[in-house]
Amino acid sequence: MKETRFFYVPQATTHDELPSEEALHALKVLRLKNDDEITIIDGTGSFHQARLIVSGSRECRYEIISSHVREREWNKHIHLAIAPTKMMERMEWLVEKATEIGVDRISFLNTQWTVRKTVKIERLNKIVISAVKQSHKAWVPIIDEMVNFKTFLSQTLPSSRCIAHCYEEYPRQLLFDVLNREAPSGNNRDALVLIGPEGDFSPEEVQMALDNGFFSVSLGKSRLRTETAGMSAIMQMHLSR
Repeated sequence: MKETRFFYVPQATTHDELPSEEALHALKVLRLKNDDEITIIDGTGSFHQARLIVSGSRECRYEIISSHVREREWNKHIHLAIAPTKMMERMEWLVEKATEIGVDRISFLNTQWTVRKTVKIERLNKIVISAVKQSHKAWVPIIDEMVNFKTFLSQTLPSSRCIAHCYEEYPRQLLFDVLNREAPSGNNRDALVLIGPEGDFSPEEVQMALDNGFFSVSLGKSRLRTETAGMSAIMQMHLSR
């Protein structure tokens, strides 16, 4: 069986040339040649079968042969907002695995107890693209720049929005139960879950979220690392109706 080679080209139908990094990979690593066939992912739901037209040692154009739209693998817009850990490798792991499983958006929160104050969006986007190609995803998730917690809450947010925390004084329900109960009817079943930093959100931040219409939730009985909590939230958003 012939191996399928996947490449990412935003707005693939309005371009005819692979981006420089993709072209380098095609020509120098995979050693593809003129007329070899590839599959192009445009990141917005479509796959395109294309034929290479090699025009130089570092440049190659393509001609689209056929296109098909891939149906979404999940029934809602899945949005995770998380405070980055001090060790960025853990966030990179989360972004990679979340992309492989399926997520629409990941936002990074600067909370009261967040230690890391910056994230390298360019590097994270490279990890995303690699994971998209590896897992044959038709959709590329959005990775947001880090934003202040209060500013994030001021945005327009879905009705199914939850904040996961460990405070016993704030009554909590299981995330999965809340998502199933509060899911709107029809196809508009967007979901957002907030995950705090190592040490959790501050009590003031939890109260602020509750005052802004968030549901107070638990991810289960185990106490989870930040990146594990993020993955758990994404899986529960996937599995809820």
